Amino acid sequence: MKPTLYFLRSSEQKIVTDMLYYAYRLDETDKKVRDFPELETYSRFYGLSSKDLGLYALSEHKIAGGAWIRLLREDEPPILTIGVKPEFRKMGIGSAMLEQLFLEAGAIFESMSVTVLNNEKSISFFKKHGFVEVENSLNKSLVDESEVIAMLKELPKARVVRPMDGYNPQKWMD
Repeated sequence: MKPTLYFLRSSEQKIVTDMLYYAYRLDETDKKVRDFPELETYSRFYGLSSKDLGLYALSEHKIAGGAWIRLLREDEPPILTIGVKPEFRKMGIGSAMLEQLFLEAGAIFESMSVTVLNNEKSISFFKKHGFVEVENSLNKSLVDESEVIAMLKELPKARVVRPMDGYNPQKWMD
């Protein structure tokens, strides 16, 4: 079943916080987001800045995942955070969210970055979506000290076309 995607609004802060739990693999530990105050940067006051952009996916009438970017420093690309609940993984939901986010973000930003686990599965997923590894970016995860690397994606500079673009309400009467 294809997911339905919705834009994240500032009033949906809880979705961002909930998906942060899955983005940082806390579901694989006995820890909570509140155990890592440094993660608050990726969710606190989400949507109150014009530099926040994201969406979430509904599948089977449940929130299945979320993906968002935040511009934390003007001289760096925005940072991508993406999380999908375990029962909805391997269904194309992460890919669907990324592809839509690329279209929307390309109207505002030139690129985006993401930090991923330094393993073949994670790296190949993001490479499949056009991300490239950033040289000398090996680091440790905030959550469990596992190795992570930074990846970067150049975004297409295309104008976002909405269903209502070009609509003329007077034409339907002709």
